[in-house]
Amino acid sequence: MTTPLPADPAPTSIHRRAVTVAGLLVTLGIIFGDIGTSPLYVFKSIIGERPVSELLVYGGVSAVFWTLTLQTTVKYILLTLEADNHGEGGIFSLFSLVKTRGKWLLFPAIVGAGTLLADGIITPPISVSSAIEGLRLLYPALTTNEIVGIVCVIITLLFAFQQFGTKVVGVAFGPIMGVWFLVIGGLGLAQIVQHPQVLAALNPAYAVRLLTEYPEGFWLLGFVFLCTTGAEALYSDLGHCGRKNIRLAWIFVKTTLVLNYLGQAAWAMGYAGQTLTAEQNPFFLIAPQWALVPLIVLATAATIIASQALISGSYTLISEAVSLNFWPKVRVLFPTDQRGQIYVPSINWLLLAGCLAVQLWFRTSENMTAAYGFSITVAMLMTSILLGQYLRGVRHWALPVVAELMLVFFTVETAFLVANITKLLNRLGILVFEWGLIVMMWLGYKGREIKNRFLDLVPLADELPILAELSRDETVAKYASNLVYLTRSKGAAQIESKILYSILRKRPKRADRYWLLNIGLLAEPFGSRFTVEELVPGVVFKVSFRLGFRIQPRLNLLFRRVLEDMAGKGEIDITSRYATLRKHRIPGDFRFVVLDKVLSYDNDLTFRERFILAGYFLINRFAISDQQAFGLDTSDVVVEKVPLTIKPAAQQGELLRDAPALAQDPVPPAAVAAETLPLPV
Repeated sequence: MTTPLPADPAPTSIHRRAVTVAGLLVTLGIIFGDIGTSPLYVFKSIIGERPVSELLVYGGVSAVFWTLTLQTTVKYILLTLEADNHGEGGIFSLFSLVKTRGKWLLFPAIVGAGTLLADGIITPPISVSSAIEGLRLLYPALTTNEIVGIVCVIITLLFAFQQFGTKVVGVAFGPIMGVWFLVIGGLGLAQIVQHPQVLAALNPAYAVRLLTEYPEGFWLLGFVFLCTTGAEALYSDLGHCGRKNIRLAWIFVKTTLVLNYLGQAAWAMGYAGQTLTAEQNPFFLIAPQWALVPLIVLATAATIIASQALISGSYTLISEAVSLNFWPKVRVLFPTDQRGQIYVPSINWLLLAGCLAVQLWFRTSENMTAAYGFSITVAMLMTSILLGQYLRGVRHWALPVVAELMLVFFTVETAFLVANITKLLNRLGILVFEWGLIVMMWLGYKGREIKNRFLDLVPLADELPILAELSRDETVAKYASNLVYLTRSKGAAQIESKILYSILRKRPKRADRYWLLNIGLLAEPFGSRFTVEELVPGVVFKVSFRLGFRIQPRLNLLFRRVLEDMAGKGEIDITSRYATLRKHRIPGDFRFVVLDKVLSYDNDLTFRERFILAGYFLINRFAISDQQAFGLDTSDVVVEKVPLTIKPAAQQGELLRDAPALAQDPVPPAAVAAETLPLPV
C-alpha cells in the first residue's frame, strides 16, 4: 500500500492562489527583471553606427514588437506556462512530463539546460554595464576601467544577497521594478505624443521590409532577439510566483516596454540621415535633462534586479538536475519557509566567477552585445521541441495544429539562431563553458545509467532465514539495534550482493532489525509517498520512498516520520531491547551503512563505457558525500568502500599449480607438510 508521508500535507497549488498586489510585486522583482531592462541596449544595438532612416527605425521597432508578441506572449505566456509540473516550470519539469515519449528527449533537455545556465553568466554583466555606462553622459571623463570596477562590485554584492532567498529578494526588488516600468513607459509615451506617426511601426510590414530590403536587415535579428531573452528564465521561475501573477503582470510589463521602444524610435527620427555616436543611447536621451540622474540611478537598480530571473532559475535547474541524476550531488538550501524558494551555494559562486570573468574580458556592454543571445536561442529551440511533445502527447492536441505551431516557432527561432551565428567567434570562452556544462550532465546521466544496467542484484528470499538467525545469534556481538542500508532495488525480491556481503561476510553485523531503504522519483515536484513491506516479521523491512524531483531526500527525517507512523499504528515497537533501556522505554539506536562505490580495475568495458564512467567518477569527486546528500551527516553512519565491478573481466585462462619437482629440487618434509595447513581467510 502506498501512503503519503505523515506531516506532509499537500500544499495549495500556487496557481489557485488569489492574485494580490504583493504577489504581483514579487513577480515583477523575480520574473521580469531581465526582459524589463532590455530597452537599455536593444534599440541602441539595432541602430548602432548606421545612418538613421525610417526603414531602420520603424523596421527595428516593428521586429521587436512582433518578437515580443510571438515569442514571449504566445509561446511562453500562453502556451509554455500551461506545461507546468504540479505548479513548477523549467526545462527539466517539462522533460519530466514528456520523457516517456522517447529516450532521445534527453538531449534537448540537457542542451537547453546547459545553454540557459551559460546565459546566466552574461546577463548580469551586460545589464549592469548598460546602466553604469550612462554615467558618461554626466561624467565624460569616466574611464572604462572605473566602470568595470563599479560593475564588478555591484555584481558581487548581488550574488552575496542571494543567500537570503528569492522571497526576500522579490519583496525588496518588486516595488523598484514597479517604478521602473512606470517610468520607462511614461518616458516613451511623452515621445510618442510628439511624434505619433511612430505608431505605424506596429505594422508587421515594416519588419518584413527590414529583413528583405535593408542591406544587412536579416543580421539585425541578432540584436532584435535580445528583447525576448528573459522569456526562458520566466518559465523556469514559474514555481516562484504562479501562472496567474505572471500573466497579469505581463500585460502591464509588455505595455510599458512597447511604449518605451516606440518612444526611442520617435526620438531617433529627429536624427534622420545622421549617425549616432557610441555615447548616444536613445534610452537615456529621451529623458529630460533634469531627470537624467534619477533615471541612471533607477536603471542601475533595475539592472541589478535584472539578473535575478536567471539566477533563481539557475538554482531551480540545478536542484532538478541533481534529483534527475544529471548533476553531481550538491548542497541545496531553503533560506525561507516558502516552497520553491531555494539557494544553491556552489552554483551561486560558480555564476559569480563566470560573471566577473565576462565583465573583465568584454569590459563594455557593446562588446557583450556582440556575444549575447546565441545560447538563449538554442535553449528556446530545445524548449520548442519538448513543448511540441507535451502538446501532442500530454494535452493530446491535434497533430496538424501542433505541427503548424512548431513550424512557426522553429522557423522564427532558426532565423534568430542563424543571425546569431556571427557572434560565435566573440564568445568562444562562453561556448566552452556551456558545452562543459552539457557534457557534465550527459556524463552524469549516462554514467549512472551504465551503473544501474549492470547492478549486481541477487535473490533475497534465500538469505532472509540467515538474517533472522543472525538477529537472534547472541554469540555475535550486536552491531546496532536497527541497521539501515540504502538499496537501488525497487522490488523486495532482490538486493545488491554488496549489501549481503557487508552484513554477512565482511564483518557479521547482528541487529534486532534490518531496514532496506529505496528512493524513487515521482513525476510531480513535491509529492512524497512511502510503502513498507515486512519481509521477515519483526526483523527485516523494506521501505520504498517516492519523492517529487524537488524534494530533498533527507533520509534521517523521512525515516523517522515513517517509524513514528508505524509506531502510532502499533505495527512496530521501536523501544530498545537492552534490558536497562527497555525498562525506561528508551528507543533503540539506529546505524546507517553507506556503501561508497569505487570503480574496480577488474572490468572489461568498451572504450565508450570506460570514457563515460571515468568522467562520471571524476565529476563525482567534487560532489558532496552521500551522508550530506541524504541528510545523514548528523546520524550514526558507517562508510564502507566497495569495488564496482560492472563487467567482470574475462578469464585469462585456467591457473594451474605445478607439482613440486622433487627429483631436481627436493623439498624438506616440513615444507610439504606446511602446504596442508589451512590458509588464513
